[in-house]
Amino acid sequence: MTEHLSYKETNDKNKVVSLEDIDLSLTYSYASYLNWLFDDRVELILGKIYKMGAPSRPHQKISGKISYFLFHYLRNKTCEVYTAPFDVRFHTGSKADNDIYTVLQPDLCVVCDLAKLDDRGCIGSPDIVVEILSPGNNKKELFNKYQVYEEFGVKEYWVVSPSEKTFLKYTLNAEGKYQASKLFTLGERVNSDVLSGFELDLDEVFKD
Repeated sequence: MTEHLSYKETNDKNKVVSLEDIDLSLTYSYASYLNWLFDDRVELILGKIYKMGAPSRPHQKISGKISYFLFHYLRNKTCEVYTAPFDVRFHTGSKADNDIYTVLQPDLCVVCDLAKLDDRGCIGSPDIVVEILSPGNNKKELFNKYQVYEEFGVKEYWVVSPSEKTFLKYTLNAEGKYQASKLFTLGERVNSDVLSGFELDLDEVFKD
């Protein structure tokens, strides 16, 4: 049987100030996550802890450009764009902190149902998530997060590779499965099925 910490076990007396003090073999809920006071950025996927590395300068530059283009497009529209660190809590019915076991921090996300937003982030699936790959974490983005985003119905999942200067878009089909676009690169523009009229110029995104 999977071990996990209950909400009752995660109170003010159990604040954790170092990642090294956590047993990584256990399964944790969002209630536990809220008690972690260390500086390390982590995510939860099905209750398991995944440590996030510090983003590189190219990563941050590309994130800033994409967020700028999205923010400019979304002005005076109902959807909103958020950049990491920004918690997205994926729930399977109950929204109670101790019943949520997957908490991710996409590099960027677009939320069109503003009822999903609260002071702690987003509870439920964004409409678009963007992950910008970094050395060493490609497997997590392309496999673990892919499964979460597909299962919970994120309409579009964008995967951006700074090193390869490529852009891949996954779009949710009528059967709830992702369909991959062609691999876009320099000299091309990308459209969104979610954001009608939005166009992303990859020459601008990857410009040095």
